[in-house]
Amino acid sequence: MSRIARKPVMIPSGVKVAVNAAARTVNLEGPKGKLSLKYRPEVGVKVDGSTLEVTMDPAIVDVGGNRAFWGTTRALIATGIEGVLKGYEKKLEIVGVGWGARVQGKKLVLTVGFANTLDVAIPDGLKVEVNQTMVTVSGPDKQAVGEFASKCRAKRKPEPYNGKGIKYVDEVIQRKQGKAFGS
Repeated sequence: MSRIARKPVMIPSGVKVAVNAAARTVNLEGPKGKLSLKYRPEVGVKVDGSTLEVTMDPAIVDVGGNRAFWGTTRALIATGIEGVLKGYEKKLEIVGVGWGARVQGKKLVLTVGFANTLDVAIPDGLKVEVNQTMVTVSGPDKQAVGEFASKCRAKRKPEPYNGKGIKYVDEVIQRKQGKAFGS
């Protein structure tokens, strides 16, 4: 059983943390942006100098899934602090002849082999850069970066025969041989 929730979160210099207990939110501000995280009523969050602690009443720790809420809240706050300090980034690669992408206002326009282009709305707080066939999604919110990259990839998943499609840069596509026409 993990006891990650008991470990305090260190607040690095350059990151401002404000806890609003009435609204159950933690507001984070750093060089890469701002985040606001809402936490469950079962847990409590308090800031003491350069550390942040997530607490829970010992009477309700083992009731239902409360212990999981405790650890999850601590992990989400730690990821948020890292996000506003360093940021998160996902890189996508578009593989196909004549395929590409471009940013047009608040939309990512994908040309991926269909008769029409596909438009994907860029959420607030994310930054999308296109360099020929490479799309870089970055921002302070790890979940939003991953979700947007996943939405883009879902528009044209890589196929195993020719390898065409939108894939993550570090993703390996298992190639298949295809049909063999005999004599």
